[in-house]
Amino acid sequence: MSIKIYSAVLETMLPLTSEISVLKIGGKTIADWHRERASALNPGAELELVAEFWPSAELWRRFAESSRSFEVRVAGKMVARLVVRGGGEPEVVEPDPESRMITYPWDLLKLNEELVGAMTENRIEGTIRPGVTIDGVVALGEGSVMLPGVYVEGNAVFGKNCKIGPNCYIRGNTSVGDNCHIGQAVEIKNSVLQDKVSVGHLSYVGDSVVGSRVNFGAGTVTSNLRHDGQNHRWRIGDRLIETGRRKFGAVIGENVHTGIHTAIFPGRRIPANSETRPGQVIEK
Repeated sequence: MSIKIYSAVLETMLPLTSEISVLKIGGKTIADWHRERASALNPGAELELVAEFWPSAELWRRFAESSRSFEVRVAGKMVARLVVRGGGEPEVVEPDPESRMITYPWDLLKLNEELVGAMTENRIEGTIRPGVTIDGVVALGEGSVMLPGVYVEGNAVFGKNCKIGPNCYIRGNTSVGDNCHIGQAVEIKNSVLQDKVSVGHLSYVGDSVVGSRVNFGAGTVTSNLRHDGQNHRWRIGDRLIETGRRKFGAVIGENVHTGIHTAIFPGRRIPANSETRPGQVIEK
């Protein structure tokens, strides 16, 4: 199977990156997840896929078994096209209800929950020191180390060359990229961290999406729950979009540095290449 992956530029994802295909979830980029699934398809077929489109298991089965060429459109735009040798001109089909677009940051959280939550076996390529407790399923990349006092509750993925601990609490479902540091008295819960993120000490990251090369000053806290208990909404221009999530933390772009004791209101975004002052409260 030949696969070609496109990556569109979406306004709603700009706080993170202009290319969703390179974002890491569960130890792989979005593009790599697509390629892994495509490897089982008909060797004589060609598949074009928009990276932001996440086909369901049923649609992947159809890609594998169809003798006819077809393309999938969402809102009139082609998001997938299967070309089968001798399969004629592609017919246009609608995606099934389980297929979806990765459009907003909370779509990444949902996908992360599905992929990391589906893990059933540990994959340990790094080092786990005595005094670590794992109450779940963990993938630990080559060159990474878990230090004494680390407690992992639920499923979690850590990339290569990470330093985890000492004395930190990792809750599922959490995905951590390569070359990251999660240190003393830190709690990470149900979040997606890209490469080279440092959450050194005394910080909390919950239900958040964090871009590459972010440094959290000591005591940085992301809030993820509204006082009124209602679902979070996400502002795009003058519109408020319903996220469907009762808990939703921060979306933090690449190369952000937070000052010590930064407090971030729930559902807020911090643009790439910015910084906060010590003690700053991010309300907007």
